[in-house]
Amino acid sequence: MFISCLSGYIWLYFGLTSSNFENKSVGVCIIKHATNIPCPTCGTTRSVILLMKGNFIEALQINPLGYIIAIIMFVSPLWIAIDIATKNKTFFKFYQKLEIKIKKPHYAISLIMLMIFNWIWNITKGI
Repeated sequence: MFISCLSGYIWLYFGLTSSNFENKSVGVCIIKHATNIPCPTCGTTRSVILLMKGNFIEALQINPLGYIIAIIMFVSPLWIAIDIATKNKTFFKFYQKLEIKIKKPHYAISLIMLMIFNWIWNITKGI
């Protein structure tokens, strides 16, 4: 998770310093380039960048997943650092419990439906 967050920070730095953000086309989505249809996560990077700039409404309009990613990218490294400092495994235990819950059909189906609704919304917005 720490490596994922680090990769995300590097990607956000690229997004913040790139002129592609100003053109609103970061241009890495393989699905978008292959089919010209946005994927459910298209716009997430832009959403997180807008959150960092304080544009909360616009971030939500671009992709609500940006809020979830931003929270994960902020909380996870702090939690992991605290666990390392205190020699605990609370983050790992939380992750394992969450993974077990998400595998249950009623949670999994709900999350899949939310992703499908987000995908439809991305398509209708023409991201």
